Amino acid sequence: MKQYRHTFRVNAPLSAVADFHSSTAALRQLSPPPMIVQFQNIEPLAEGSISDFTMWLGPLPIRWVAVHSDVTDLHGFTDSQQQGPYRSWVHQHTFREIDSNTTEVIDEIQAEPGNLISRFMWPSLPILFAYRGWKTRRVLAGNSKARVNSP
Repeated sequence: MKQYRHTFRVNAPLSAVADFHSSTAALRQLSPPPMIVQFQNIEPLAEGSISDFTMWLGPLPIRWVAVHSDVTDLHGFTDSQQQGPYRSWVHQHTFREIDSNTTEVIDEIQAEPGNLISRFMWPSLPILFAYRGWKTRRVLAGNSKARVNSP
């Protein structure tokens, strides 16, 4: 079993960070170029909700279906791969208030690689999560709700 942890801080209140991550638009915004993501079904974040999408890594389609659990209004959620390239994948998203305008985002992943694609994807996680941290800070700059839902 492999483990990965990434932590970053956002100059935004806990509620704004939680709202952003619970938005169905967040996954699209947090997918770095040149990754193309096609959504088959993205349900609003709730206990048992499903995210069903295909990521294109160049010409390679990677189907991913995740189920959400441990959903709390302000403190995070977990997504577990039900279909995808890994034998198992559990990603815990935790949001922790540092002060009234600073939030720490903690991503912890436990995964067991499966096919060759997952073995290629695993070493790229630091780049993916560095992008996600940058993009989250950029989207939430100014704490505008209008920016949270814009592409």
